[in-house]
Amino acid sequence: MEKIALIGNPNSGKSSLFNVLSGLNQSVGNFPGVTVEKKTAFIKSETDEKAQLIDFPGLYSLYPNSKDEQLVSDVLTDPSHEFHPDKIIYVADVLQLERHLLLATQLIDMGFPLVLAVNMIDISKEKKMTLDLDFLESKLKVPVIPVSARSKENIPELKREIFNKDLVARPQAIHQKLIRQSYNDLDFQVRDTMARYDIFTPWISKTIEDPSKNDAQGTNNVDRIVTHKVIGPLIFFGLMLFIFQALFSWASIPMDAIDGAFAWLGNATKFALGSGWLSSLIADGIIAGLGGIVIFIPQILVLFIFLGLLEEIGYMSRAVYLFDGLLRKFGLSGKSVVALVSGGACAIPAIMSTRTITNWKERLITILVTPLISCSARLPVYIILIEFIVPERTVWGVFSLQALFFMGIYLVSIAAALGSAWVMQKILKSTERSFLLLELPRYKKPIWRNVFLNVKEKVWSFIWEAGKIIFIISIILWFLSSFGPTEKRQKAVEEAHNYALINKLDTDERAQLIASTELEHSYAGIMGKAIEPVIKPLGYDWKIGIALITSFAAREVFVSTMATIYAVGSEDDASLKDRMRSETFYGTETKVYSVATALSLLVFYLFAMQCMSTLAVTKRETNSWKWPIIQFVFMTVMAYVAAFGAYQVFS
Repeated sequence: MEKIALIGNPNSGKSSLFNVLSGLNQSVGNFPGVTVEKKTAFIKSETDEKAQLIDFPGLYSLYPNSKDEQLVSDVLTDPSHEFHPDKIIYVADVLQLERHLLLATQLIDMGFPLVLAVNMIDISKEKKMTLDLDFLESKLKVPVIPVSARSKENIPELKREIFNKDLVARPQAIHQKLIRQSYNDLDFQVRDTMARYDIFTPWISKTIEDPSKNDAQGTNNVDRIVTHKVIGPLIFFGLMLFIFQALFSWASIPMDAIDGAFAWLGNATKFALGSGWLSSLIADGIIAGLGGIVIFIPQILVLFIFLGLLEEIGYMSRAVYLFDGLLRKFGLSGKSVVALVSGGACAIPAIMSTRTITNWKERLITILVTPLISCSARLPVYIILIEFIVPERTVWGVFSLQALFFMGIYLVSIAAALGSAWVMQKILKSTERSFLLLELPRYKKPIWRNVFLNVKEKVWSFIWEAGKIIFIISIILWFLSSFGPTEKRQKAVEEAHNYALINKLDTDERAQLIASTELEHSYAGIMGKAIEPVIKPLGYDWKIGIALITSFAAREVFVSTMATIYAVGSEDDASLKDRMRSETFYGTETKVYSVATALSLLVFYLFAMQCMSTLAVTKRETNSWKWPIIQFVFMTVMAYVAAFGAYQVFS
């Protein structure tokens, strides 16, 4: 079966054309041994001849500037490579045709059977541009087809041409070996590039007559505002604040509904099956595990719908340009800004958004530090602990002291992320050159099909790749929390029953007491007591140790675990805070939740990697367990040291 590569510059409309050619029947995966993503689909000719269509990452020339670009160059220059194409559809934007011909002429000179698809032909008609593509075809000596991914114009003609038996390999003007030898020969690259522009630049003036010169001027006028050093960041943060609010408010509605639905399903399962390990496995293990996957889908949907729209209209390139200089000082990229801002809502979709970062080192650093940005899952922990640290008081007659402290937490998290990134850029070694090569496309209307397919891909990737890891860990945590040494556990539960009868506890209080006792004598409880000597210097007892273990499922589980351990009726009830305030270390009258302990615990949750879902996504995005393990270790060490310092200073 023939392999047809879809090649083109970034922002050429290549992915849009792939979506049109493949429909919904596409699959997403990585090239063997690397995390560079490829999309594949099967397309048919009018005579039912089948071929594999491969959408390669965008690149500007065969001289690579990043590992992603080098991989594409390696595939194209190595005939023995598994994904070396038999034919190429080269996609060029009609509005940027001169720039996009550089790579096209390189591929033509390598002898590939190639069809040049001049995209966005519908926009050229709107602008009343006159095109002489026959002239360009006579010069390039390859078929040139005007197409539109938006209106699907001439798509059948494009498919007919790529399946044409007369489209065969040509004599090579540039051999693959020469391209590879020039990877590090900058002088050769410059000479070759300038020589090519000297040849095809005159062709463009004879190919395109564009009376709409003012459109480009209009784009430049908008960019003077959008990329302004002061106004630009204000616009960006305004947009991000809107998206951030949507993640909190809009996504919270379906998330609450999902949470309620799975809670109802779990309770219904327990009611139908009665008590016992099977009922608990299904309700607290399987159903809760599935719920822990599905509940993140609304946030992923909301984030990538908005990011997809901003990408489609051409704004995201401006945001990257705007922040690249600042973030590069910390070892990041301008493209990292989306992940860092989105991390304030949830690190999971934020890490997934790093796929746009082509430099592997910058992408890896962004993935590793994004979870340090305080996410929404930490909010329940912050809210319950801040009241132990900061009094409820108004300052300057306007601001709540607790609110100012809360804002300070986010500023510390941002500083921690940038500081960690700066350290990592010194430690991580890479031969990959890092500079910004970016085309600012003209603003255009979004193609909703592209947005839909992008969101669909992200959601499915999370469900299948990260979801299975989350599900497995959920089952493990259920087992640790539900089982323990049988005899000791049974004896403790019997004592709890007797205590409930003697003290005439009602049904809810009795159930809560038994649940607390079972958790205390579970393997999770034993682990909590086992790590008590390690966490005692932080001001924690074994009960907090249990919460540290169980909240690895999700940070917000800390509150519900505390409610279970202290046998209070509701995790939202003020009685939980009252119970925590009255808690003392065993055998003493020393309060557990002093200002020092509460601050230490808050700092720990500020820095610690207490989220298995984030680790699962890191594994998915890096295609290795090495980096999530490093991420977990460095964040845990940072959290421990910072919490130790906070407790020792304020105790």
